[in-house]
Amino acid sequence: MDDLPTAKFHTMTEGTQEDWDAIMTHMRPFARTGGARVLEHLRLLEGDCGGFAVDRLTHCLQTATRAHRDGRDEDYVVMALLHDIGDTLGAYNHPDIAAAILKPFVSEELHWIVQHHGLFQGYNFFHFLGLDRNVRDQFEGHPHYAATAEFIEKYDCPAFDPEYDSLPLSFFEPMVMRLFEKPLNSVYKKALAET
Repeated sequence: MDDLPTAKFHTMTEGTQEDWDAIMTHMRPFARTGGARVLEHLRLLEGDCGGFAVDRLTHCLQTATRAHRDGRDEDYVVMALLHDIGDTLGAYNHPDIAAAILKPFVSEELHWIVQHHGLFQGYNFFHFLGLDRNVRDQFEGHPHYAATAEFIEKYDCPAFDPEYDSLPLSFFEPMVMRLFEKPLNSVYKKALAET
């Protein structure tokens, strides 16, 4: 890649077609390997228990394993795996970080589930923190309310069990790589497609 041409401009207002052709020769292969960078970031959750009975990576693996064993589609399983990936960067908004990472690659429903899972999980513990455990009720009637409640109940909520036999991260790696290879929704989708 170091032998590839680079842009010549120093301010974007001076960019030319030649500059942007050079940039895209770097960007296309980089974009297709986004899954590897996501997996590397997910590994940062290993060893970080945050007071829970299992570390955050184990929690993510349990959540994804439960979804996989329940017969969920691959994109759902990857969403389950990555739902807490934002824990290392966003103590106050980890669902938003996971949702932003997944948004170009999953359906609107899966994006909504991951973006709102923190509020829905709050039903199980917010009252212990002096918060309103029923905050999720503001979304009653939303088309994805039931799917999000189900995600919490079946996969996220029970995934803190030190005795559960989770599948290893290596099992999920090909799924992540496939999902992040091509976006479903992105302003850059056409520009990043192979020419």
